[in-house]
Amino acid sequence: MANELQGKTVAILASDGFEQVELTEPRKAVENAGAQTHLIGLESGEIQGFNHIDRADMFPVDKAVSDASPSDYDALILPGGVINGDFVRSNPEAVSFVKAFFEAGKPVSAICHGLWVFAEAGVATGRTMTSWPSLQTDLRNAGATWVDEEVVVDQGMVTSRNPDDLPAFCAKTVEEISEGKHKEQATKTEAALAS
Repeated sequence: MANELQGKTVAILASDGFEQVELTEPRKAVENAGAQTHLIGLESGEIQGFNHIDRADMFPVDKAVSDASPSDYDALILPGGVINGDFVRSNPEAVSFVKAFFEAGKPVSAICHGLWVFAEAGVATGRTMTSWPSLQTDLRNAGATWVDEEVVVDQGMVTSRNPDDLPAFCAKTVEEISEGKHKEQATKTEAALAS
């Protein structure tokens, strides 16, 4: 369905050092399904994409995370990239932004190093997820069950490992956003934060 996400607005949170294809492909998938996207950066201006370790394109930020409200969005996408993942998890406003999507039960999709922020936000506990393999210890220590699979869906949360997984990741992202809020996700987050 070309318009299954019509009327939905999706935030994409990224910083300098994001893996370019892990932003552009999910963005294209949700826009092709009818959603509007906003690129949220740690600051206003532009952010630098990367193709693995090589600089790629610059992307204009629609809003700084300090000016963005999770209530304005139906879902969140977190692209990977080592530098990006580290910058996002180290930014308190970005961590709060991500946490708010879980608390509201909104779909969240993250790939590769984009999941690093889950440990900081306290939203990994009791969830099953996949990521770039080097994150598995951090995610397990944060209470997650880590698995090595192409795509994992856990109550509205979609995770994948790397660019090879993008077709499955994009398809599941569109599907979860189409389904909307997940009451179970909000309940899991509340329970994890209470413990």
